[in-house]
Amino acid sequence: MTEHSAHRDDTAGAPAGPDPATRTFVAHRNLLFTVAYEMLGSAADAEDVLQETWLRWAGVDLGAVRDRRAYLVRITTRQALTRLRTLRRRKESYVGPWLPEPLLTAPDVADDAELADSVSMAMLLVLETLTPTERAVFVLREVFGLEYDEIAGAVDKKPPAVRQIAHRARAHVAARRPRETVSPDRAREALAAFRRAVETGDPRRLLDLIAPDVVLLTDGGGVVRAALEPVVGAAPVIRLLTRISTTLSLRPAQINGHPALLAHRGPDLDTVLALRLDAGRITGLYAVRNPQKLSRIGRETAMSR
Repeated sequence: MTEHSAHRDDTAGAPAGPDPATRTFVAHRNLLFTVAYEMLGSAADAEDVLQETWLRWAGVDLGAVRDRRAYLVRITTRQALTRLRTLRRRKESYVGPWLPEPLLTAPDVADDAELADSVSMAMLLVLETLTPTERAVFVLREVFGLEYDEIAGAVDKKPPAVRQIAHRARAHVAARRPRETVSPDRAREALAAFRRAVETGDPRRLLDLIAPDVVLLTDGGGVVRAALEPVVGAAPVIRLLTRISTTLSLRPAQINGHPALLAHRGPDLDTVLALRLDAGRITGLYAVRNPQKLSRIGRETAMSR
């Protein structure tokens, strides 16, 4: 699902070789990364979970494993659950709004509406409102279509309990997720119009694009300057946006399955700005400025500039 791993699974592309454990892990690595990222909202932590998964997988007797994919998903889910509980405690002392680490995604992710929706900034923030177990069950069931028996083994619950958790999580997410699925073409058009309005510093054009109750979240992590509370309402949000054109250069990118903007200050990536669209208007803006969350995407985009 990243720029270099854009699919749910990669079994067909697994390299041949003498080591079945390595071959199987590589075949399913993209799937495992996506599971971990959707549970954690952090690419760096997802990579750490994959390392922990590999260490455990390397010691498994493969002859005793009936379904290797399910076994790997189970290990990854358990490791991600452990890390998610640690991250939750860390977020309690986080300075200002917390946003997911943005992820550069390949164009074909946008063509898979379900996958693009599941990794969007808006959806990842909705998933933050679930308990760790609810989040794991929702991701495994609703995004990847795993059976309740498989999920039960991953979260150490009985299948009937998993079914109840899935129902509760589904209802919770449905009440909070974006109200419509925006087509890739429509999203690109909205982003292009928004970019032009910001670059020209035109408040009237921005007013046409932005919903009256728009919410801007800025994540500086206490490291760089950012609003410590959500900025609510078109007027204050537009005032902040009209300052950008004088200090930053903007270019489009595919972030978390959707069109977004990369804002550079000189050669350095300063901000990743993602949008939420509802009924044709921008209802959410997510500005990630924390340098720790930009380091990965900064390296990837620097290579393509």
